[in-house]
Formats: sequence, structure tokens, C-alpha cells
Amino acid sequence: MPAIRAVHYSTLVRVFELDGWTWHHTSGDHLVYVKVGFKRPIVIPKWDEVPVFIIQNNLRTAGLTRDRYFELLARA
Repeated sequence: MPAIRAVHYSTLVRVFELDGWTWHHTSGDHLVYVKVGFKRPIVIPKWDEVPVFIIQNNLRTAGLTRDRYFELLARA
């Protein structure tokens, strides 16, 4: 399986939107996304490269597996 690499924030936004997350609000340079059935939002910083640890934390919060992430990333 390929390693998770840092990606541009717009790519990460597309990945989570494909999984059903919707934009809730912007706080400074961070985008906040919510999904029905989840108590915690995911937060995506508007950076050129979102670090791997932030991607992994958001995947854990969203309940996404690595396989599902790479599947959505290929479609994004």
C-alpha cells in the first residue's frame, strides 16, 4: 500500500466531500467540515501542503480507512 503523503488542501477537501462531509464554516485559515452522525468536525488548514499527521487525524475522526482514502483520492 502506498504511503500517505502531504497534499494540497483543495485535494483533501475533495476527498472528504466525496465521502459526504459538508463545509460548515471557516475559522481563520481553517475549513471546518461536518457530517450527520459524527460528533466531531474535521478541520482542514488552507495550506499548500497539509502534513501527514493532520491527514491521519482527520481520517481517524472521519472513520475512513487507508484503502477508502486512496480510493477517494484517486477520484478527487
